[in-house]
Amino acid sequence: MSDKDKKMKKKSKGKIIFYTLIGAFLVWWPLSWIPVTEHISLDLVSGEKGSVRIALVTDLHSCYYGKNMKTLINMIDKEKPDLVLLGGDIFDDKLGDKNTKIFIEDIVKKYPCYYVTGNHEFWSKRQDEMKAYMESVGVTVLVGDCETVTVNNVDIDICGVDDPYGKTEEQWKEQIDSAWAKTEESHLKILLTHRPEKVAVYEQYGFDLILAGHAHAGQIRIPFINKGMFAPDQGVFAEYVNGTYTLSNGSIMEVSRGLGRESTPLPRFFNNPEVVILDIH
Repeated sequence: MSDKDKKMKKKSKGKIIFYTLIGAFLVWWPLSWIPVTEHISLDLVSGEKGSVRIALVTDLHSCYYGKNMKTLINMIDKEKPDLVLLGGDIFDDKLGDKNTKIFIEDIVKKYPCYYVTGNHEFWSKRQDEMKAYMESVGVTVLVGDCETVTVNNVDIDICGVDDPYGKTEEQWKEQIDSAWAKTEESHLKILLTHRPEKVAVYEQYGFDLILAGHAHAGQIRIPFINKGMFAPDQGVFAEYVNGTYTLSNGSIMEVSRGLGRESTPLPRFFNNPEVVILDIH
């Protein structure tokens, strides 16, 4: 084979690889916009107590999920959760509030709902307005606080903290301290927070379950190794982006990929938006 033929063959191979990658992107990008329901089962309750089903919703960013948000609402109604926990960035700093309010005003009539802020609520500089709205429609807003509920004979302390944006770590930890002080040792202790990367802080407490979002699974999720190409506050090849993690103190942290779509310029890839359904046994 002549040098010219070798160059032509190499060039042809390069084109095949290039167009294959483009084709894969064009196929998987729209598929990656389809929302899914992720089911997680955790054994955190001892004795003869019943099970608890929690729907974790994070990073909605006021994105559109069908007329009157029925796509998202139907996903939750189908699962019949005992509680709905809203883990921050439910509003957005650029998109309007319409979709979020339609969604919230529907689900709050059917399920006990608990909410903490994310960084986008603070970026909007309307975080107090957003919290006031949530409270006005019946959502419990947790700011360094803890609410105790009993579901199927299980006593649950639901604790929550603001996003740390604009706060020193000491100020933010004061909220966690305040919430932790209200927990009972015999109760199932849940911390609802926006940030998954704050593992070193969470390991200083004894929460049974920590629920977070924020990372969007790194936008482009790397299959099989469960890392993200880039996640805010974690950088490249981000670690805490999706799924279940066991921390050094024994706490379980569940990180949702969230529901943000048109709010984010970088498209999702191998990374469907999700609602997480946790069955705690």
